[in-house]
Amino acid sequence: MVGAGDGAAESEAHGPGADGPDAGEPGTDTAGTAEAGTGGGDAGAVGGEGDAAAAQAAVLSEAAAELAAQRELRERIEQRKAEKEGPIAAGTKLSGQAADLLAAVRAVESGDKPDPALLRAVAAAPAPVAPGPPPAAPAAPAPVAPASGTVPAPRAVMEGVRAVLAEGGAPEALAGQVSAVLGEQAAGLLREDPWQLLSVPGVRPEQADGFARALLGAACGPGDERRAAALVGWLLERGALQGHTAVEASAVRTALAGHGVPDPDEAVRHAVSEGVVLVFQEGPEESEEDEAEEAADGESPVDADAPERPVLLGLDRYALAEESLADGLARLVRTGPDASWDEAAAAAGSPSAAELIRAVAGHGLVLHTGGEAARAEPVALARAARALGLRAVVATHSENGRARLGGADGDAGEDAVTVAGLLAGAEGPGRDADGMFALDLLVVLDAPQLDVETATMLVESLPDGSRLVLGGDPGVLWSAGAGRVFGDLLAARVCPQIASRTPDPGPVGELVSGIGIGELNQVAAPGKEVVIVPVRDAGEAVHRTVQLVADSVPRAFGLAAGQTQVITVGHGGSAGTRALNTALKERLNPGPGRFGGFDPGDRIAYVPAPGRTLQGTVVSADAEGLHLECGGAAVVVPKDRVESAVRHGWALTAHQAAGMRWEAAVVVLPGDAAQGLSRPWVYTAFSRGDRHLSVVHGVDEALPRAVAEGVPRDRVTRLGALLVALLS
Repeated sequence: MVGAGDGAAESEAHGPGADGPDAGEPGTDTAGTAEAGTGGGDAGAVGGEGDAAAAQAAVLSEAAAELAAQRELRERIEQRKAEKEGPIAAGTKLSGQAADLLAAVRAVESGDKPDPALLRAVAAAPAPVAPGPPPAAPAAPAPVAPASGTVPAPRAVMEGVRAVLAEGGAPEALAGQVSAVLGEQAAGLLREDPWQLLSVPGVRPEQADGFARALLGAACGPGDERRAAALVGWLLERGALQGHTAVEASAVRTALAGHGVPDPDEAVRHAVSEGVVLVFQEGPEESEEDEAEEAADGESPVDADAPERPVLLGLDRYALAEESLADGLARLVRTGPDASWDEAAAAAGSPSAAELIRAVAGHGLVLHTGGEAARAEPVALARAARALGLRAVVATHSENGRARLGGADGDAGEDAVTVAGLLAGAEGPGRDADGMFALDLLVVLDAPQLDVETATMLVESLPDGSRLVLGGDPGVLWSAGAGRVFGDLLAARVCPQIASRTPDPGPVGELVSGIGIGELNQVAAPGKEVVIVPVRDAGEAVHRTVQLVADSVPRAFGLAAGQTQVITVGHGGSAGTRALNTALKERLNPGPGRFGGFDPGDRIAYVPAPGRTLQGTVVSADAEGLHLECGGAAVVVPKDRVESAVRHGWALTAHQAAGMRWEAAVVVLPGDAAQGLSRPWVYTAFSRGDRHLSVVHGVDEALPRAVAEGVPRDRVTRLGALLVALLS
C-alpha cells in the first residue's frame, strides 16, 4: 500500500533535481532510488547483515560532521523560534503578534483589505538576534572515516514502529525512516495521527490515506484536521523540493481542494494555528509619514491599483533560516572600508580583478559574476589578501571545482576548500573560541549552488569585520536545495556587483555565451571542439554515446574515457542515466556487479548529502560497506546506504554536474527529453566540457526553442525582501 516511490519519471524538468524521493515528483539531487541491484551477481558483501557497529565505530566523517553542523543550525533556529514567542499548544488560541498576523491573513483570504496598522505592527516587531554558535576549539582536519548514515533507532522503538506499520498495511521497511523523522515516540505519534506518515520522503497522500483508514476505520475522513495539517506540511515540503522557501496560500488552498479537503480555507487556518506552518505577507509598505502626507494632500492612503502582496506560507525550517541569513548578510553589508587594499588593486592582473579588489576594500559583501575563466579573479583576490597578512579562504561547491583551481592557478587548489568541508571542520582554518571561522575573507565560488540553509550556516559562522565574496555564473541551474541565494542578492542590489570581462575561450565558450542571452548560434570549430551527432531514437542515442565516450573522443583528443562526462536530462527513460550507465559499464568495465550491482573499477556518483555529488571509483566491498576512492580520499559507504546514496557515474544529470567540469562532455538529448529542457539546463550542460562538447541530438526544434524561450519559473523566496527591509 505504501512505498517509497517507483522512480518511474525522474526528469529534471520541474525541480531543482531529478533525484526526488517521489516518483514523478521534483526533488533534490540525491542518488534517489539507485538501482544497486542491477547486474546480478552476489550482493552479499554489501547487502548481507554484517556488523552494524562497524559503520559507527570510526572517527567522525565529513558527512557526519556536516549533518552535525546542520543539526546545530536547526537548534539555533528552534531557539530563535522560541524567542519570538512561546510555543502554541494544539487547539489553543493564538495571541500577540501571531494572532495579529493570522487576523491579517484571514482578512486577505476573505477578500477584504487587511488593516494597514495591523500589518505595520507585525512588521515593526523587533527581529530577534540570532545567538552565536557555542564556543569551540579550532577544529583539526578530520581523518578519513566511513561515511556514516543516520544513527539507528533503539530496537524497542523500531519494533514498535514496525508493529504500527504492519497494522496499517505499510511496508515494515519504512520503520527506519519513520523512526528517524518522528523520533523515539514514533509509534505512538503514528498511531495517534497516521497522516504523520507523510513526513517520510516518498510517501504520497493516497498512501497515507490508506494507512489511516486501516488504523482508524470509520473515524477516518477527508476533512480530518490531522489530515489537513499533514497535507499542508507535505505541500510545503514538496514546494521546497522545487526550490521554494515559501508557497502562496492561494496555491496551497487549490492543492488541498485537489486532494479532497472539503474546506481548504479552514485547513490553512488550522495549520497556521497549530504551528505546522508560518504565515507572511512580504513586500514594500508605505510608512506612517508617507500616509500622513498623502492624506494631507487629499490623496487616498491606499492605492487601489497597486498589486496586492501575496500571503505566503512557509515551514519554520526555511523561514527562520532566511531571516537569520538576511540578518547576517545585513551585518556584512554594513562592514566599513579598509584602505590597506589599494596596493593590491594596483597590482591586479586584469581590470576586472582590480575592480573586484577595490570593491572588497570598501564593502563587507561583494558579488562577482562570470564564467569558468573568471574564477581566476576571486582566486587572485584571496592571494592578494594573504599577501596583506589577512586570513583568506577560497571555497568551492565540489571537490572537482577545487581541483580545477589547482590546474589553473598553481597552488590555489591546495589552499582552497569545499563548502561542505569548511562547515564540517574537515578543511580550512577551523573556528575560533567563539565558534566563528578563523578568517578575514571568505571567497565562495559556484555561489548559485548555495541553498538557503548552507548559506545561513556559512554567514552565521563569519566573525564581525570579515568580508564575503560570492562568485559564480548566474546562467547555470540553481541550487538543489531550497532557496535562490545568489539570484536573490543580485536582484536586491544591496552590495557591489562586479561582472567579469574575462570570457570563456574557444568555440565552446562562444557557444555557451550565446546560450546565456537566448541564442543558439553555429560556431566555427576547426578542431572539432563542438560536434553535433543527430539521432533518430533513444536506442541510437545510447549507442552513439557509448561510441563517443569509448572511441571517438579519446582518439581525437588523446583523453582517457574517465575524462569525458556524459550528461542527460533525468535518471529514468530509455536514454536516462540508468540506461546510459548500464551501456557504458558493459563497454568500459564489464562485470557481474557482485557488490550490490557494482564491481571494482566502476565509475560512481556518491551523494553523501542532498545536493552534493562526489565522483569516484569502486575499490572493493566487505561487511563494513562499499569502499570508494573519491578525489584521492578513501570513503566507505555503509551497506545500508549504498542503494540510496551510490549510482554509477559515467552519466550524470545536469543538476548533479553543476559546479563540476571535465575535459570533454557528451550531452545526450533523446526525443523524450524535450519537456525537461530550459535555457539554464542547456547552459549548464553545454558548459561542462573544457576542450570538447558533443551533443547527441534527437529533440529537433525543442533545443533552440528551449534556449530562446525556456526561462524557468522563479522560485518563491523571502530573502530579497527581508534584506531590503533590514537595510532600508
